[in-house]
Amino acid sequence: MKFIKSSLRTIRRSPYQAFAAILIMMLTFLTISFFTFLLSGSARIINFFESKPQVTAFFRNETKQSEINALEAQVKNTGKVSSVKLVSKQEALKIYKEQNKDDPLLLDLVTADILPASLEISTFKISDLSVISEMLKKSPAVSEVIFQKDIVSTLVSWTAAVRSIGSGLIIVLSLVSTFIMITIIGIRISQRKEDIEIMRLIGASDWYIRLPFLFEGMFYAVLGAVIGWTIASLSLWYLAPFLSSFLKGIPIFPVSLIFLLGVLLAELVFAIILGFISSFLAVLRYLR
Repeated sequence: MKFIKSSLRTIRRSPYQAFAAILIMMLTFLTISFFTFLLSGSARIINFFESKPQVTAFFRNETKQSEINALEAQVKNTGKVSSVKLVSKQEALKIYKEQNKDDPLLLDLVTADILPASLEISTFKISDLSVISEMLKKSPAVSEVIFQKDIVSTLVSWTAAVRSIGSGLIIVLSLVSTFIMITIIGIRISQRKEDIEIMRLIGASDWYIRLPFLFEGMFYAVLGAVIGWTIASLSLWYLAPFLSSFLKGIPIFPVSLIFLLGVLLAELVFAIILGFISSFLAVLRYLR
């Protein structure tokens, strides 16, 4: 494995160029890791909402209990509803206090009279949400209807936008990484021109000369991928308590170790390919 020792020796001699190459690769794979985690979390949130089809109807403050009971009975009689839960003003206040127990100022400003009573309605099929939602919207007792399908549609649109932005950033960073790697490997080749000429004179093959440079490019990419994945994974672990509190009731955490290792494996494969292509292009360009 002489070419590996040769590559490592060259890296030690020019640490600043090596640092620049590893840094740009790290940024590329840090971006890939973050967007992978983000898209995976979004997919799990969408699946959660799709598995729990629900419409929530908030009543006007002046609505009488008899009107609420009549609407509840009307909804049940459709035969499309799996469950109906009435949340009174007092129950709404208890939920509000539980959600904001760490903020005394918010607790002092809100009373049961301010919060609306509501109906939480689940259907057997997500396709039935539209029918129930339209029925509730026609009722004069209802001030607002939150439709689970609207939430899912918004999340799908948001996920598609994130995927597009992430793909664009990854493509741009990959191209930047490739150009920087070509430049750095080109500098390496220029620095070793005399050694390369000597090796050619004593009969070294082209691939024997190229292998150290190809290995060097793959080394930068793999190391950058490992560092980027590690930073992203540690950030996810650090933010997990906050995100779990923010996404109450949505089972996103804990993130499976198998999933994280799968992301790392995929990034390592991509890193090897990216490093090889960058180095190979540099060799074709400068090593003639």
